Amino acid sequence: MKYFSSIICVFLLLISHSCFSENTENVLQMRTIAVAPYGINTNGELSGIYYDLANKLLVKADIESEHHIFPYGRIMHELKLGKTDLTIMFKYKELADYVDYIYPLPTLKNVVIGRKDTNFSSVKQLEKLSIAYLRGAKFSDDIDNNPEIIKQTVSDFYQGLLMLKKGRVDAIIGPMAPIISAAKNLDLSRDFFGKPLIVSERTPWLQLSKKSHHKVSAKQLKNIFSQMMAQGELNNIQQKYQ
Repeated sequence: MKYFSSIICVFLLLISHSCFSENTENVLQMRTIAVAPYGINTNGELSGIYYDLANKLLVKADIESEHHIFPYGRIMHELKLGKTDLTIMFKYKELADYVDYIYPLPTLKNVVIGRKDTNFSSVKQLEKLSIAYLRGAKFSDDIDNNPEIIKQTVSDFYQGLLMLKKGRVDAIIGPMAPIISAAKNLDLSRDFFGKPLIVSERTPWLQLSKKSHHKVSAKQLKNIFSQMMAQGELNNIQQKYQ
């Protein structure tokens, strides 16, 4: 009798695990980069341009989802494993074999910018200088591949600007929007900065993991997202965070 009871318990556990797995696979795992103003986590309250945009997409597509804001590196790792299904970020060479690119967003200019009266005219001029560089991100091949430029990795743009303010780095790299967003939180005006040097232009993409277990239609996502972009959804959301 005890033997049969054990078999029944194991059987019930297997059924429970199977049901849980099916339910998990039916919930799309959405991730947004932890970079303000694109992904913002304020004491557990999530928001941001890409966060809001992705939520609108998932609602319009009638897709059940879990949406978290994670650092670049973690999202890239999870895309490779299929633990993250969908995200919005730049294209990365190391992800080329792991994701399908669904639809592009407007191209962003990445800049290197220092304090007032510090005007860089070329990447060569950055050699022997230190720049704050967001951990896990890749903003410029020229800078990444130049060993003469000192990169100080930071967890976010706020930390990078704090280091710039205290003179611990000579400049910071990234798109202007998150730099300005972090500057506002530090009460730094535009006069604090010198002239930005544009070092690259990169396009964020809505991208889907090739190892996704969710039966989401890439074609459906593309159709809905392209309509949203044409209708100005991105511009409307951006205005909220200016």
